[in-house]
Amino acid sequence: MNHFPPSALSIRPIRPAELPQLEEFLYQAVFVPEGEERPGREIVRLPELEVYYRDFGRREGDFCLVVENAPEFPGNEARLLGAVWIRVFDNAARGFGFVDEATPELSMSVLEGYRGRGLGTELLRAMLQKLAAGAYRQVSLSVDLDNYAYAWYQGFGFVQISSDGHSAIMLKRLS
Repeated sequence: MNHFPPSALSIRPIRPAELPQLEEFLYQAVFVPEGEERPGREIVRLPELEVYYRDFGRREGDFCLVVENAPEFPGNEARLLGAVWIRVFDNAARGFGFVDEATPELSMSVLEGYRGRGLGTELLRAMLQKLAAGAYRQVSLSVDLDNYAYAWYQGFGFVQISSDGHSAIMLKRLS
């Protein structure tokens, strides 16, 4: 697939009116092994998944970057094509990649049809730069071991710190 020219994209913080779209981005982030049927959208309303987007922006540490296409022709609307977000969890409400109460957990996805074009790479780079410039020492995530993203995250310096045999918690130290 073709990569987007840099002039066709904008990476920026999510706007309050766009926060409901995190539910769709979380759905897009759900890994479905090849040959299996994608679960219904109601899966993101399970309590263990709702923690990633419910009341996002109201808790300290919530931060999200989105990638938006620039309209190519007058009259076209810009559209969010991907998102990367962090949330700091506590022991009472933890994500799958929980490490501790000082480590934000990262989630991200690019809409199907726009994957493989470098959008995720640009989003993740931007988020890691933002995190490294901030007060966090590290960032974690959870990824299925069969997901191509497992090796992709390793390329960004994430290392596996634990696994249940199906998914891994990965951690990246920030400088």
